[in-house]
Formats: sequence, structure tokens, C-alpha cells
Amino acid sequence: MRRLLTSLLLALSFCVVHAQETHLFAQRDTCQLYLDIFRAADGSETTFQGQAKPTIIHVFGGGFITGTRNESYFRGWIDQLNREGYNVVTFDYRLGMKGYKVGKGLSGTFKASEQFEYSQQIGVEDLFSAISYLAEHPELGIDTSNMVVAGNSAGAIISLAAVREIANGTARGLPEGFHFKGALSFAGGIISAKGTPKFESAPCPVMLMHGTADKAVAYNKLAGFGRGIWGSSYWARKFKRQGYPYCIYRFKDRTHEVASYHLELWDLEKQFLQENVMLGHTRVVDTVVDDPTLPKRLSISMDDIYNAK
Repeated sequence: MRRLLTSLLLALSFCVVHAQETHLFAQRDTCQLYLDIFRAADGSETTFQGQAKPTIIHVFGGGFITGTRNESYFRGWIDQLNREGYNVVTFDYRLGMKGYKVGKGLSGTFKASEQFEYSQQIGVEDLFSAISYLAEHPELGIDTSNMVVAGNSAGAIISLAAVREIANGTARGLPEGFHFKGALSFAGGIISAKGTPKFESAPCPVMLMHGTADKAVAYNKLAGFGRGIWGSSYWARKFKRQGYPYCIYRFKDRTHEVASYHLELWDLEKQFLQENVMLGHTRVVDTVVDDPTLPKRLSISMDDIYNAK
């Protein structure tokens, strides 16, 4: 493991979180994929104004080269969700950039665009496989008709790409009629090597959180000749133009650290889940956040992730 990557990727601690339940959901050629279920705490309130709270399925980050479903860093956030009456599912996905050499600078990034898009796609496939497994095993008690996807960094990229596939009618391997009730994206975007990505119909309610100075996942877009990544600010602008409701929180001068703000932004997430998801309000938020109390962490760039020694 590259020392710099280990220290910079959100200062995550990669020790094991012990889930309440672990299940094998897929067998790939190169690996077995597992999911963990963390149940709502006993005695917690599992409804809000008569509406059942959704299960949160979380997609971890790590640049498509590292990260695990059971990182201890997220345990505080998972515990918060459980206390608030939410079930949480975490899962493995294949790391498509692991062992792949990305050249330095923009030229290296663009040359690797097809591999980046492939990594995004297999992550989406594994997300859909985890959901299908839960749907095929109702004895596990997870209602797949009431799910919110949440992801950070590469996990947010996978989450938004999955939301787009469902909106565009191109999703495969899901229960018939499946759609997310909402999405939480911590410093995400959508990768494409085949032209500017589009939403052909309205997505589920989406909450976007992104630092305006992010050098790892573009805040607006980093694209040329139909290849690149289209970030949160770009999608907020597109959703506004298309009349799709959205919530975006633009963290002034913050970098990729926003990808690690799960627990710090809980109050905003809770409001989104209650108002946009459970009550179905057409609520649009587009605001700049300049909050000195939020933790500052090491800045990280694409070269830091893929070319660290």
C-alpha cells in the first residue's frame, strides 16, 4: 500500500468493523463479495411521520484502488444512523484501478479514462448485485423498495452512475421496477469515456456535497474530447436547467476532505432524508457553506492517489 495514499485518502483507518451480519452475495472470477448489515438500534424510531425510514446502502471510497466495506472510520456514522432508526448495508465491490498504472497529469488521467469508466461500471454492477441479493432473500428483512444509496469519493461516483443508469433505463441486474428513494453523494461525479453523460429522465432525489477546491474529484468537470469526469456543480446546473429537484452544498475552498464529512453533516443529511425522501417534498437547496468549524484535512490530488510512491 502506498504510504502517501494511505495517509491522504481522508485519513481513514482501515481496521475492521464487526458487522451484526455478513453475507456472501456474489462470486466473481477473482474474488468473493460480501455485504454487512447493521440493524436499526433496539427501541429506535424506524418511521417518520408515518413513513418507514429507508435502508442506507453505503459505497466506500478509495480511488477504485483501495478501501473496504468495513472501515472503522465510518462506524460512528453507521452508529448514528442505527440510533436514528435506519438499517445500513455496506458491501464489497471490485477495485478496477488496483494495479493499473495511471500516468501523471491530465494526459495520464485522460489516457486512463476507459479504465476509470470500467472501474465505475463494475462498481455499479456489484452494487446492483448486492441489492438483488437482498431482494432475493426477504428473510433478511431489508426492504429493497425503500433504499437510499450513499457514497464517498469513488463510492459517490459509483452511486451517481447507478442513479443515472436507473433514470436512463439502462440498469441491468436489478429487481423489476427498482429505483432508489434518494442518493447522498460526498464529493462525487460521473465518469465517461464516450461523451458527455446525460440524464434522460428525472433521477431520484439527490443530495450533493462537494468542496469547491477539490483536486481529486472535479467540483465542476474535468473533461475534454468526450472523456473525463463531470462533478457535483455541473450536475446541479444541469438539474436546475432540466427542472429536476436537487440539493447541493458547496463547501467554499474545501478540498476532497468533504468526502469524509459523513458524521459532521448529519443534520443536513437527516433533513434531506426526512423532507426529500420520506415526505417527498420537491425541495431544492443550492448553497455555499463557509464553516470554519468543519475539520480541515490534507489536500489530495489525482497524482497523489495514482502516482504516490
